[in-house]
Amino acid sequence: MVALKYELIADSLRQRIADGEFTPDDLLPSQRDLSMQWNVSRATVIKAYDVLIQDGLVVARQGQGFRVTTTPLARPAGGRKAGTARTAGGRAFQIVGTPARYVPPGHVAAALGLRDGESALRRDRLVQLADGSPFSLVQAWFPLEVADLCPRLAATKQILEGTTRYVTRMTGRTVSRGVDIKTVRLGTAEEGALLERALPFSVAVLLHTAYDQEERVVVVENGVTPGDLWEETDTYSMHNVK
Repeated sequence: MVALKYELIADSLRQRIADGEFTPDDLLPSQRDLSMQWNVSRATVIKAYDVLIQDGLVVARQGQGFRVTTTPLARPAGGRKAGTARTAGGRAFQIVGTPARYVPPGHVAAALGLRDGESALRRDRLVQLADGSPFSLVQAWFPLEVADLCPRLAATKQILEGTTRYVTRMTGRTVSRGVDIKTVRLGTAEEGALLERALPFSVAVLLHTAYDQEERVVVVENGVTPGDLWEETDTYSMHNVK
C-alpha cells in the first residue's frame, strides 16, 4: 500500500525526533516550511501534525506552532486496539530500574514461546495518574531477536515515539493481533512498594501478547493495577439477541 503524503510527512518528522534532531519542547518546522519542502498544501501538513498529536509525540502551542512533547505517554498493558490514539488511553509514566535480560516467569515464558532457561529483555514502566501517583506497573518482555535489533529498549530513557512504533521502525514487524488474559490476585510486597499500597491488597493482572503479521510474538506485557483503580468498560452491539 502506497503511503499518503501526510503519512510520509508524519513519518519523516517522527524519524527526525527519534534521531535526536528535535528534543522535548523543541519547535518543529512551520506549516509554511513543510508545505514548500514537500510541495503540498498546508492542510496536508496540518493533517500530518494531527497524526503526531494523536500519537502524543507533538503538542500544539497557541501562537507558537508545534513542539515536541515534554511528557511522553504510555498506555497500561494492552490498550492498543486498532484505531485508538495514544492520547486517548495514554498516561505519563516513568521507567523503573534498568532494562535487562532475565529468564521470565513461567506464564510469560509460555506466552513468549520460550524454552526452559531462555531469557528475554524486560523493560518496566510505572504508569501514573494525573497527580503523579502510581496507576499501573507494567513489565514488558521482548524476545531477544526483537531486543537485538532495538538497542534503545535496553536504555532507561523514555522512547518518545512509543515502543510499538520504535520496534516496527527498527524491525519491520507490524503488530497485527493482540491477546489479553485478565486475572485477579493479591499483590506482592515489591508491587506494593512501587504502587504505594499496604499489604494485603488486590490487583487486576492483564497479560497482553502482541503478534506481528507472521504470528510471531513481538512483546508480552504483564500489567498489574490495584483493584481499587481497575475499571473496564465494554460497548458492544446486542442486535438480534434472543
